[in-house]
Amino acid sequence: MSTMTFGRAINAGLRRAMDEDPKVILMGEDIGKLGGVFRITDGLQKDFGAHRVLDSPLAEAAIMGTAVGMAYRGYRPVVEIQFDGFIYPAFDQIVCQVAKLHYRTQGAVRMPITIRVPFGGGIGSPEHHSESPEAYFTHTSGLRVISVSNPQDAYTMIQQAIRSDDPVLYFEPKRRYHVKGEVDEAVDPASSDMGAAHVVTRGTDVTLVTYGPLVPTARDAAIAASDDGVSIEVIDLRSLAPIDFATVEASVRKTGRLVVTHEAAQSGGLGAEIAASITERCFDYLEHAPVRVTGFDIPYPYSKLEFHHLPDLDRILDGVDRALRRPNSLSGPETEGAAL
Repeated sequence: MSTMTFGRAINAGLRRAMDEDPKVILMGEDIGKLGGVFRITDGLQKDFGAHRVLDSPLAEAAIMGTAVGMAYRGYRPVVEIQFDGFIYPAFDQIVCQVAKLHYRTQGAVRMPITIRVPFGGGIGSPEHHSESPEAYFTHTSGLRVISVSNPQDAYTMIQQAIRSDDPVLYFEPKRRYHVKGEVDEAVDPASSDMGAAHVVTRGTDVTLVTYGPLVPTARDAAIAASDDGVSIEVIDLRSLAPIDFATVEASVRKTGRLVVTHEAAQSGGLGAEIAASITERCFDYLEHAPVRVTGFDIPYPYSKLEFHHLPDLDRILDGVDRALRRPNSLSGPETEGAAL
């Protein structure tokens, strides 16, 4: 067991995967000599060579097209998209080709491609550097989408993604890269299910579902709410496609209330799918309509405004109050003797 940052845990997971399988190839913009803009691949080109850690041109569509060719030839390419907002030039390749080749070839061709995507806000960057595009890909059959929230999962799940014969989008919350945690490097990635959600804290009053960058914030909300006598069960989805609805459903059947929070905009976001699906599955158990606490339906704001845009502790606790029918930002404060 060792302590390492979130970013270093990904690096260690990549290193282990490359040690175990010579067919694992890394490719992306500035990932070789520089080690990537976030230094996630630091030292890997020096140790494995430029033939396995490739610096690519600044052309995301070309990067993905090359990865498809490599997958055809039996390699397991790991592609880095430098920033979340840069993924759109590769969107056609990912959605129209990578996601469909296994189905189109009746199972003859697999696409074991891992697409690493630093995503989300909180680092003071402008638009195109602080996006949350995960919902675009969860809508696409044939893709697996995961988002990790802590160093241990970062280490284990990057290896699981690389071992998968399905294409995997691996979303990394960039504002958590320097967060430290305990990592057991002896863990066998095959010993856990990449698609399983994780119950972070147990609770009985409200189910709070989130993923990626907001998991620590949700945990803080559970701690703060406990001081007020409210018991929150926090669930880290980890897998966004497919979603482990069984874990969420079991929690909501116990608590009777659901709050979903994510950085992405509300309209068409993952929270809408979770709210709708849990309403269908748990309607008779719900004590209140599901509540969403999300980013706003606007282009990503400038750095001085982004913390007003991102869900924080206060906004999440306000959502919990809404689910509990307590005074909240929509209802206004309780006023004794208020006129009817």
